[in-house]
Amino acid sequence: QVQLVESGGGSVLAGGSLRLSCAVSGITGGTRGWFRQAPGKAREGLSSIQDGRGVKNYAESVRGRFTISQDNDKKTLYLQMDSLRPEDTAMYYCAAKRGWSLSLADTLYDYWGQGTQVTVSS
Repeated sequence: QVQLVESGGGSVLAGGSLRLSCAVSGITGGTRGWFRQAPGKAREGLSSIQDGRGVKNYAESVRGRFTISQDNDKKTLYLQMDSLRPEDTAMYYCAAKRGWSLSLADTLYDYWGQGTQVTVSS
């Protein structure tokens, strides 16, 4: 059974940082990703990483500010978020799929966590 559990969300002032974690179990290989969804908006793909290979992809909206990584044991996925802006406020989700494409299309991902809220105030 595949399980993904996010943690690390919270409230922060603009310009601050947060690190999200996602405990992953029940799946090896493929691709892991981070997504977010703000109220009234479509879910947005932020970043993806090939499991165990270190190959990464970023959306333009977060490139240079967010960093995706994994623990060496590949069981925990991270999203380091720096220089946060009020428009980064959203529910953040980690996801996994068995294919190796780094696509950020949410429809390609089969497994999802429950989400963690990030709120950035000015």
